[in-house]
Amino acid sequence: MKIYSYIVKRDYGFAPNPFYGYCTLATCKPVIRKHAEIGDIIIGIGSGEKNSVYKNRAIFAMIISEVLTYDQYWNDIRFQKKKPVMRGSKKQMYGDNIYHTSFETGVIVQEYSHHSYPDGSTNYLNYKRDVPGERVLISREFWYWGREAIKIPPHLLKLADVKRGHRVYENAAFTSEVYKWLKALSDSGYIGKPCKFSGDYQWYDGR
Repeated sequence: MKIYSYIVKRDYGFAPNPFYGYCTLATCKPVIRKHAEIGDIIIGIGSGEKNSVYKNRAIFAMIISEVLTYDQYWNDIRFQKKKPVMRGSKKQMYGDNIYHTSFETGVIVQEYSHHSYPDGSTNYLNYKRDVPGERVLISREFWYWGREAIKIPPHLLKLADVKRGHRVYENAAFTSEVYKWLKALSDSGYIGKPCKFSGDYQWYDGR
């Protein structure tokens, strides 16, 4: 078991997407998505910037239960509700099931979404960051706190020591302590709304 931790800079409920009974990571973090395996844990940490209320707090944690290709994710009946509905609710608009192979060209296409341009055209800054990850990480056992982010216990604080990209922890004693901490929590699943869920819907321009 490995643990991956990274700073969640923009928590819209898109990456990861905690809705409809599964926490899914289908965009962003291409290195994690390419290498993480079933049983690994991913933890998203709040911003450590000055005056941030999320410093040293966990935004989400997920234990990977499945790893799918983009096409498997796109076609799986369980994840049809995670396809964006851009005239729907905010939860629908932030759907992360946005990549699949075109029958006409054989090329992966980007659907109208948080990662496209507002007119629905492909945002290649996001496309070139997302697609190399190749895979979608699925979790049935997860903790999504969002704006209710919880403090990381003092003995596990090195999870928050992430400067750029992400960190990987493989030490068995440490990963066991993290696992025990999560399993001992009284609440799991979707607990709090995404940190940036209030206000108008936003597109991410990739910069």
